[in-house]
Amino acid sequence: MTSSKRVRAAALAVATAATFPALPASSASAERPSSRCSPDASLLGFSDALDKTTFAGTPVSGLSALALTQSSRGLALVDNIGTTPARVYDLALDAGKRGVSAKVRGVTVLTRPDGTPYNGGDFDGEGLVAERGGKTVLASSEREPSIRRFRLSDGRELASLPVPARFQVTPAGEAAVNQTFESLTATPDHRTLYAGMEGPLSGDGRDAEGRGLQRILEYGSWNGTSYTPVSQLAYRTDPNLGLVELVALGDDQLLALERGFTAGVGNTVRVYRVTATGAPDVTGVASLATLTDQRAWLGKELLVDIADCPPSGAVAKQPQPNPLLDNIEAMALGEALPDGRRLLWLLSDDNGGATQITRVYALSVELRPAPSLRSRALLSATAYQPGPVSGTQLPPTPVNGVTPPFPGQPIPGFSAVIQGPGNRLLAMPDNGFGAKDNSADFLLRAYTVEPDWRGHEVDVKGFISFRDPGHKVPFPIVNGATRERLLTGADFDIESLARDYRGDLWLGDEFGPYLVRTDKTGKVLQAPIPLPDGAKSPQSPDLAPGETPTVPASRGFEAMAVSQDGKWLYPILEGAKTDDADQRRRIVYEFDVRANRYTGRTWWFRAADPSLVVGDAGVLDGRRLVLIERDNAMGPQSVVKRLVVTDLDEVGADGYLGRRTAVDLMRVADPRGVSTPARPNEYGVGKLFSFPLQSVESVLPLGGDRVLVANDNNFPGNDGRIPGRADDTEMIVLDVPGLR
Repeated sequence: MTSSKRVRAAALAVATAATFPALPASSASAERPSSRCSPDASLLGFSDALDKTTFAGTPVSGLSALALTQSSRGLALVDNIGTTPARVYDLALDAGKRGVSAKVRGVTVLTRPDGTPYNGGDFDGEGLVAERGGKTVLASSEREPSIRRFRLSDGRELASLPVPARFQVTPAGEAAVNQTFESLTATPDHRTLYAGMEGPLSGDGRDAEGRGLQRILEYGSWNGTSYTPVSQLAYRTDPNLGLVELVALGDDQLLALERGFTAGVGNTVRVYRVTATGAPDVTGVASLATLTDQRAWLGKELLVDIADCPPSGAVAKQPQPNPLLDNIEAMALGEALPDGRRLLWLLSDDNGGATQITRVYALSVELRPAPSLRSRALLSATAYQPGPVSGTQLPPTPVNGVTPPFPGQPIPGFSAVIQGPGNRLLAMPDNGFGAKDNSADFLLRAYTVEPDWRGHEVDVKGFISFRDPGHKVPFPIVNGATRERLLTGADFDIESLARDYRGDLWLGDEFGPYLVRTDKTGKVLQAPIPLPDGAKSPQSPDLAPGETPTVPASRGFEAMAVSQDGKWLYPILEGAKTDDADQRRRIVYEFDVRANRYTGRTWWFRAADPSLVVGDAGVLDGRRLVLIERDNAMGPQSVVKRLVVTDLDEVGADGYLGRRTAVDLMRVADPRGVSTPARPNEYGVGKLFSFPLQSVESVLPLGGDRVLVANDNNFPGNDGRIPGRADDTEMIVLDVPGLR
């Protein structure tokens, strides 16, 4: 910048890079175990070098937004610090082997079209986008709110974007003071701009849990320059937090920064992966509080909670849960790192106060592409199979269009699916109709099925019957007086299935809970094996008179994984034991197939909520497992249906296994239209595909990053897909980048 420019801008202007080149791989250090904040984020370091400094006679303070211009350069926007001029600082940033560093290289004053500077009295800078070409920026102000374009060479305002009337601050609109456009981001192609509200409009408010019901205004542009509002998206914050920054990744994916402060406790700062795939436009919704369909909200998964990062020598000037924390308001995504991760910069706003710090953070984060639907096949709910009439113990009243008894043996969904020969699968229903006293005429089987992915149908090729002709089961069974002694749903509630290295099958039962071993034809080979700690369910045949069960009903071995060599089983209790002080705990046991006994080793997996259950598990590789975690709802009421990855070799300091959400089954992209065309009143299909079925109970890792998921339809009681119509059994295959 010439000296005349410095004089004309009151000695407060800086030149920035003329272009924004592609960001190359950085020399930033790779992740160290001690630096891990979460499975997908690690702290590379931080710097307080900017704190309480000055540049060109201005305080380097109130930095509320960050936009990168090069791999080692960025622009930081100042918010409303008194009457000082609105300004953008040019920063040199580095996260190399010598640690994190930050230095101011210049400053540009932001002015009105007539050249008079904006200041803290009329401009509250909170969001910043560096536009293509390197000559202009877009800056959002919370005061009105507004989004203005400024020329970097002299800081002069060139234009402003339209803002819908209801986003104006009260009394002109419904926005609260200092709760408007805190975040601003553009997609990599600059065709879409997002402006996020820090807090809710008065007509939206917060829900009973204190979550902000907030809007993100989406602008569209055909040329990456002329932006017009095109839609509004619904975003829900964590309780008592605000949305302070967004980073658009493209393909309807974003990062969101949420922040809050509690006096005497300190800050909460979390970064989320966010998906807008299939999100509806809520412009016409008078109040977001009326949205009851979970699919109407943007989906989000926690990437990192900064409180979980190692303090790394940080010092706080006021109480904080972690001294590393401060009032973080800015976020920018940097270059690719040598290990394939991305550099993520965070920046805190000290508000010009003595108890807050201007701190620059560098993190290494894993950003995987969104999971997508590869295939889908259905088996009709009323695809009755050969066998005796069933359901005779059910009330003869219609349920979802089906009236018991049933002409044969229904397939009430699949509680377990394992690989069969060729393209076929061995898929196992549970005990039939959900209870011991109504399932005596339901025969326990595993069906050989072959999904026709092109035809979207599941073909049943045959079945094996589980039976006890050798009288290995020591307690009375329904068909005990017959030669074959076919097992029924009144004898066992089989929920999980595994094949060992010999080819024998192992069933995980909920009534005992037991492990039941059969040969490949389904013949029981030995007496059922109870839990090693003597725990029993209320339905256990071993329960002594007056004995108190400690495994709740229907909370036994819903899930079971088998090692890749078939020598180890990992049965998992679906829920917590009744006497467990931590009702979020789910116990993983280890069973040695060769020794035919439990090893005594156990692991603890912690569910996100006490009400959630573990539906199934499979081994990905080594001792890494993928588990189903789900709620008990269906249809629009479904909230939690997800796949979680954990590793038996990685136990945290708290004694629990680590966890990473791999797939939100309520939010799966369907770019190829696999789930369409929709049937009348069908819920959860289209560009955004959901698996809103009550009992998601089968997961089977396939080759690479593919995984199969199937449901138990609780025939005929579930209607999560089409209201009033008994759910079919669905098998889906998902592409999950980075699953392994």
